[in-house]
Amino acid sequence: MGFVRGLSAAAFLTALPLALSLLAPLPAAAQNVTTLFQQWLRSDLWPEARARGISEATFNAAFAGVKPNLKLPDLVLPGESAPRSDKQHQAEFRQPSAYFAHIDGVVSGGRARARAYASTLAAIEHSFGVPRGIVLAIWGRESGFGRAEIPYSAFEVLGTKAFLATRKEMFRGEVLAALEMVEKRGIRPEAMRSSWAGAMGQPQFMPTSYLKYAVDFDGDGRADIWNSVPDTLASIANYLASHGWIQGRDWGFEVAVPQGVSCALEGPDRGRPIAEWVAMGIRRVSGKSFPEHELRGEGYLMMPAGRYGPAFIVTPNFYRLKDYNESDLYALFVGHGGDRIMYGDMHFAEGWKTVGGLSRADVAAMQRALERQGFDVGGADGLVGFKTRRSIGQWQQQAGMKPTCFPDRDLTARIR
Repeated sequence: MGFVRGLSAAAFLTALPLALSLLAPLPAAAQNVTTLFQQWLRSDLWPEARARGISEATFNAAFAGVKPNLKLPDLVLPGESAPRSDKQHQAEFRQPSAYFAHIDGVVSGGRARARAYASTLAAIEHSFGVPRGIVLAIWGRESGFGRAEIPYSAFEVLGTKAFLATRKEMFRGEVLAALEMVEKRGIRPEAMRSSWAGAMGQPQFMPTSYLKYAVDFDGDGRADIWNSVPDTLASIANYLASHGWIQGRDWGFEVAVPQGVSCALEGPDRGRPIAEWVAMGIRRVSGKSFPEHELRGEGYLMMPAGRYGPAFIVTPNFYRLKDYNESDLYALFVGHGGDRIMYGDMHFAEGWKTVGGLSRADVAAMQRALERQGFDVGGADGLVGFKTRRSIGQWQQQAGMKPTCFPDRDLTARIR
């Protein structure tokens, strides 16, 4: 599972040139880091692995020939206090519409595979209660239905990050889980290919997720998320079901939001029965009524581009998709893509308007200014999540402006 906010495996691969542009250390420095890495493996990581039941043969096989990959992002080299590049905050803030540039390929590929694997998908849907369209959309988004190249050794990536990354403890847990996969699940180290973030196989699971959620659905005695389609699809469904997917509920509905309903009402902590949203004047864009059972259930306003794009009433299942990848746009891609795979070429009724001209550094500066004024933006990370969007809307309301709940160049200048 991709854990970098807003990025799947396909996006990881697209971002590789940025990752590889990090300043490389001098050869002598690299040699010194390699020596320190080997010392760390033997004196620090190996004792804990042994205490967890990992054999020396497994440990040695996993790290045979492995050197730290100093071109990976988010590394703090020995003697330094911060990552060597802050290019992610220099990057352009992407239009929300850009996230959907490749959805047609996922939809067409998903439809073909819905036919090819119909019986397997029916069995998975029966076992786990997750709609096949959702499972197919995740498979397509994460690994191009298994066609995306997954270029790295998991032990190279996870070992490097456990030794040097800003989140060492998180990656330490992941590399120990990867060793357990070899020791107790019979996975060969050389078969464990990953993205540059350490996410593995066609579902892009981190090792801890593999141990919890990977499923042997083809009955060969091993959960193979690299080569087995049934295991891949069942593992995705099991992940969502284990996180609380509610069988029988949709993920969400595109809606029209009257101007009298503030976009600042967005968020998973501001849910109410969908019937109450309807009473406020919110309507489905299709002209259809909400299903009766959905009217009784809780729903949440979700406006990923504020007033500059489509709006949605989403259900708790939308947030189960965010458990897979915490980006609102990722969850929307999967939900909308799954609908299109199963029900035809429905498109967003409301278009995505052009916004931007900002860098992530611009957005982060605006977020810090809002934090100084007491707003909870969810962290100054240069990304516009729901807390940032509604904080913008609240600031606009206090300033006597019509709330749009999304940054633009003029607004960021005014807030800063």
